[in-house]
Amino acid sequence: MTTIAVAPLVLKDVLLTIGTDNYEKHVSGVVFTPKASTISWQGLTPAAKFTDVTAAEWTCVLSYVQDWETTNSLSAYLFANEGDTIAVEFKPKSGSGPTFEANLVITPGAIGGQVNAYATTSVTLGSDRPVLVPAA
Repeated sequence: MTTIAVAPLVLKDVLLTIGTDNYEKHVSGVVFTPKASTISWQGLTPAAKFTDVTAAEWTCVLSYVQDWETTNSLSAYLFANEGDTIAVEFKPKSGSGPTFEANLVITPGAIGGQVNAYATTSVTLGSDRPVLVPAA
């Protein structure tokens, strides 16, 4: 049996392109998540049991700080482009490693927050299955 090496990922120098603009300065978290359901069917004998999974549905959660003053800020971009499908590139390690490409359906995020704190929020966007693009 082969022991597989591991290179744990720490997000600290990320590239995030939404459409044609880079938003890594606005975002503190990017998470693509698949969701699939297990389905089963049982016939009238114990041997007639079948289990499978549905095709995964993907979402992308962006955690970010609100900015309503900067032209083309992520907050303003999400607000202005609701319902549009936009190409996204997520590179977890700037300068090395793979890139993930996907199309996201834009939804605006929350507006406002708590007193004496940065107005942070997160938004869940519909996504197709990300494509893994190996490092060159």
